[in-house]
Amino acid sequence: MLPPYDTLATLTVLSAVISRYDPKLVISLGDNFHDRIGSEHLPENFRALIVAMARGREWIWINGNHDPDGIVDLPGVSVDEMHYAGLTFRHEPRDGLQKGEIAGHLHPSATVRRRERSVRRPCFATDGARLLMPAFGVMSGGLDLGHQAMKGLFDKASLVAHLLGRDRIYSVRYGNLRG
Repeated sequence: MLPPYDTLATLTVLSAVISRYDPKLVISLGDNFHDRIGSEHLPENFRALIVAMARGREWIWINGNHDPDGIVDLPGVSVDEMHYAGLTFRHEPRDGLQKGEIAGHLHPSATVRRRERSVRRPCFATDGARLLMPAFGVMSGGLDLGHQAMKGLFDKASLVAHLLGRDRIYSVRYGNLRG
């Protein structure tokens, strides 16, 4: 069961980010829709928002595990992975060292403990070779960097969590996170 305003809230935030930064290229890292038929059954008002955001820019939809068949009747191209400027964009990270990989599936989060309080936030996670992106959807969760699914993906001595704060990003080395 999905929250009733999840899609509108996410598209509103995305539209604001695109308006602010005006990128020439947008790469969406998968799970773009909640299921295989999500883009096909997208309400017209949401479709119009995406069309407006895509106008004048290249849009790449990486297929995810929720939407492996790609998009229907939306601007852009749908691919399983993309190689660009020495980087590989894909939905799910591959096992082992993947230099230049940027993936979205695991939606990392991290917990910092300070003065008897813990704060858990979505984060960008990187060891300098691979980057895992936080979820963009407003109702998406996050998987802690200590979770079993993260095992073997990073050189933990070099791993840094870039936690999303309200007004800035806080960079914390993995060894300084609450474990």
